[in-house]
Amino acid sequence: MPGRKKVAISNRLLAALPQKSQKDLRPYFTTVALEFGDVLYEAGDQIRHVYFPEDCLVSLLTTVDANRAAEVGLVGNEGMIGVPVALGIDVSPFLAVVQGAGTALCMKTADFRREFRKSAALQSVLFRFTHLLMIQVAQTAACNRFHVVTQRLARWLLMTRDRVHANEFVLTQEFLARMLGVRRVGVTEAASALQRLKLISYTRGNITIIDPRGLEATACGCYETVNALYAK
Repeated sequence: MPGRKKVAISNRLLAALPQKSQKDLRPYFTTVALEFGDVLYEAGDQIRHVYFPEDCLVSLLTTVDANRAAEVGLVGNEGMIGVPVALGIDVSPFLAVVQGAGTALCMKTADFRREFRKSAALQSVLFRFTHLLMIQVAQTAACNRFHVVTQRLARWLLMTRDRVHANEFVLTQEFLARMLGVRRVGVTEAASALQRLKLISYTRGNITIIDPRGLEATACGCYETVNALYAK
């Protein structure tokens, strides 16, 4: 990993810590640049580093077999990648893939464990985030089971927007199909439906949210349920 250097804290989870806790953690952080498609962990991998996204976005996927996977969680600068370590587990249950390029604060697992044991403040914010992530995973599972692809795509685009603070994304049909756990034709039909409603513009992998309010009205209730919990 890159050499250690002092960095500013822009991850919201870390920013919620008292200044002393932030100061104690700083020597162990490195800033890493993550590109779209980078794999942080495969399912079953040992977790050697934990990541606190600054302006990147990471998808957590559960795999069915070698060719199929579906997203169950989405983490931006509100959280951490490598949550099982806080629970005493050193193996990732998910495939963690960078969905939006950017930077993250990276910390060796051994350093994180040591500081985590010492800091009640870090324990508190991590346990709260873990609770929210569990709710997001459960809600996503229910959403994938009961809601149509158009609603799920609208929810997914809104969740992405909220974390990258932008209304425009570069996403291929293949990637969207993998995130939503559907065939490419399903993504094409759902994106076309949203485009006909003038909620988005979709051209050659470029998606732009044109009408955020309309997209929120089209999304399933899962978006608002999870969003309200994170807001609290």
